[in-house]
Amino acid sequence: MAQQLVKKDDDRDDEVDYSPFLGIEKGAVLQEARVFNDPQLDPRRCSQVITKLLYLLNQGEAFTKIEATEVFFAVTKLFQSRDIGLRRMVYLIIKELSPCADEVIIVTSSLMKDMTSTTDMYRANAIRVLCRITEGTLLTQIERYLKQAIVDKNPVVASAALVSGIHLFQTTPEIVKRWSNEVQEAVHSRAALVQFHALALLHQIRQNDRLAVSKLVNSLTKSTVRSPLAQCLLVRYTSQVIRESAINTQTGDRPFYDFLEGCLRLKAEMVIFEAARAITELSGVTTRELTPAITVLQLFLSSSKPVLRFAAIRTLNKVAMTHPMAVTNCNIDMESLISDQNRSISTLAITTLLKTGNESSVDRLMKQITNFMSDIADEFKIVVVEAIRSLCLKFPLKYRSLMNFLSNILREEGGFEYKKAIIDSIVILIRDIPEAKESGLLHLCEFIEDCEFTYLSTQILHFLGNEGPKTSDPNKYIRYIYNRVHLENATVRASAVSTLAKFGALVDSLKPRIFVLLRRCLFDSDDEVRDRATLYLNTLSGDCSIVETDKDVKDFLFGSLDLPLVNLETSLKNYEPSEEPFDINSVPREIKTQPFAEKKGPSKKPTGLAAPPTAPASTIDAYEKLLSSIPEFADFGKLFKSSAPVELTEAETEYSVNVVKHIFDGHVVFQYNCTNTIPEQLLEHVTVVVDASEAEEFSQVVSKPLKSLPYDTPGQIFVAFEKPGGVPAVGKFSNMLHFTVKEVDTTTCEAEDDGVEDEYQLEDLEVVAADYMLKVGVSNFRNAWENMGEDCERVDEYGLGPRESLAEAVSAVINLLGLQPCEGTEVVPSNSRSHTCLLSGVYIGNVRVLVRISFGIDGPKEVAMKLAVRSEDETISDAIHEIVASG
Repeated sequence: MAQQLVKKDDDRDDEVDYSPFLGIEKGAVLQEARVFNDPQLDPRRCSQVITKLLYLLNQGEAFTKIEATEVFFAVTKLFQSRDIGLRRMVYLIIKELSPCADEVIIVTSSLMKDMTSTTDMYRANAIRVLCRITEGTLLTQIERYLKQAIVDKNPVVASAALVSGIHLFQTTPEIVKRWSNEVQEAVHSRAALVQFHALALLHQIRQNDRLAVSKLVNSLTKSTVRSPLAQCLLVRYTSQVIRESAINTQTGDRPFYDFLEGCLRLKAEMVIFEAARAITELSGVTTRELTPAITVLQLFLSSSKPVLRFAAIRTLNKVAMTHPMAVTNCNIDMESLISDQNRSISTLAITTLLKTGNESSVDRLMKQITNFMSDIADEFKIVVVEAIRSLCLKFPLKYRSLMNFLSNILREEGGFEYKKAIIDSIVILIRDIPEAKESGLLHLCEFIEDCEFTYLSTQILHFLGNEGPKTSDPNKYIRYIYNRVHLENATVRASAVSTLAKFGALVDSLKPRIFVLLRRCLFDSDDEVRDRATLYLNTLSGDCSIVETDKDVKDFLFGSLDLPLVNLETSLKNYEPSEEPFDINSVPREIKTQPFAEKKGPSKKPTGLAAPPTAPASTIDAYEKLLSSIPEFADFGKLFKSSAPVELTEAETEYSVNVVKHIFDGHVVFQYNCTNTIPEQLLEHVTVVVDASEAEEFSQVVSKPLKSLPYDTPGQIFVAFEKPGGVPAVGKFSNMLHFTVKEVDTTTCEAEDDGVEDEYQLEDLEVVAADYMLKVGVSNFRNAWENMGEDCERVDEYGLGPRESLAEAVSAVINLLGLQPCEGTEVVPSNSRSHTCLLSGVYIGNVRVLVRISFGIDGPKEVAMKLAVRSEDETISDAIHEIVASG
């Protein structure tokens, strides 16, 4: 035989899969498409050509208008064939070609004919295609047929009409809303898919009416919905209604909770899981409500179906974050999943057990995880590392075994993100568990001996410089650090030099040896390394005698830069070389706001450790130049802060007005930015009359009106108030815009001579305590806190009363104080019951302020906090506490 025989057990791994579409080209396929014009159509051949065209379209091949139209016209000739398979291919190609082909109207008559055909397959597909390519004008012509199709006895036709309605609702909702009666009837269909699609469409029609959705859910939960898919949808809609409804305060019951609990006893596994997940995701869910859901999820853990095991363990993992004790009963079942073949399931089982396990089970879990870690991908390893970190913080007495585990996996192969997660975990454990510092630092030292990632090496060296000198034997870390000077790249060598200098500054006994090592670095091949060594030798008074380390040296080496880097960069660029040296005190300390001529738009608040994005650096300079150009403000002194614009009018009103608050030591200037949005009007003698009756400490001293305010041309009005110097005076101001209106001829743009006096009520304006704070971040809060010292520290506890969530309480305090959140602590983990927030800034008078706030939930929703404030002046620390106490 010519063909070689292949045995059943032959190894076929080396064979290459063959694709029937390999090497096809658009030009060749378009030539083949001429077969559509043959007098005697070959259905098989035509179907093959359409398949190739569909392949090209789905691969992103671009068809020109002419090419698409030619193919489209040729395909329409295939309607004369009675072959059912070819007809279905024709429907597919029409749907794909219609967006890029002209004159699609020519095919609608054929499709409308198929829509009324006796062949159900034709009818269903014709409805789908027609609704895909039809515009709103033609849709009204076939609306009657679509309504009939929705209640058709054939489920295929009814589902096609309902699915088409779901798609059409995005473009022509007013037409689809008229089908409500037919869709309502289809919801009670016996066909599973029809019921599912009908419920989805009916909810889409009513989704903006909360009362209608509530009535829909109420009626369907009492009737029998047979389709499992529809039941899943109903569970989701029910949980949505529960979230939007309040709990009955007298009985404590939730509306529709009994329906969700009843769904746990149905036959369909998907419905059972959907109901269990809905119960676990209820806000403020109690242990009593969770119990039946946890029970069915526990049964799913031993299912033979991987998808059920995965779904159950993932849901339990989320529940364990907020209710770990409720999941404890499932620990035995979860331990059996650690060896599951599906690594996603085993990873989730491990992390869930780490959340729910007790102190006695930690060692056993560590043994199981050790064998398991080498078989999973880095992304799963990161999840396990984060779970171990949380466990160690939960059981600090177990830090030795957990720290050893982290150090062991740190030596294994892994990518950057995985190694970074381990390093971050060790650093957090060192900071939060004092007993772990010595062993943790040694583990980090051993890691940088063979670290391939420059970023991680520099971060570890920086951390060593901060923490190493404070240990009982700092001498043992010097060898690891100095090895980096010889064995690493220039970036790591420079970081190592800085770390050595920190040891020399804080440990007097090591200073002579540090000087010797720094002098050796003067001959390094890299400029940065040599410059740093020279700088530190001069800073530390580099003779061989032991010199007392003064405060300035420590501030230089350990102090954080309390200036926004963008401002410093801008000031250095603008500095012109002269006899006067650059003065760092001239650098603005404020994080810039938007330019005064622009309205403040919505922006997404950044999270994490990244610094907040700043507006253009010229903003504060523009304010200063503008105010200094007005003689009346010349003796007010240096501008301390300018606020973000505060809108005093609603959007789309006749006049747009916002105000910027400029804070000086003894004055506050309100800058009203006004825009006339009416083309037919010219405003003259425009001024703002400010009533300060609710701001007793303020007295008006200057008012600068606006002579003229043409259409769409911004103008500024200034009103200045005097206040006690250096005092955070607060108050409320009411504002009234006064002006003379003159009619304007829009053709000639000339205004009439006579005008009418008028006034326009603006929103009230408040000066609050946060206006006297500059948001200035620090790069390392812990070092800044320790360097500030305890002399001017004030600590007190406060009750914040009932709050919707811990995040809402944190946000309220940050807004009250007007300080800059540090190290991403403004973000509160979901369902967390305690949180620590770090804030920094500059108080009026250029006094640095650091704040550490510990929040906790006391009772159902009662939030308490412990406020610790450190500043350069004890009266300022007291003032911060007064702001919180009165706020």
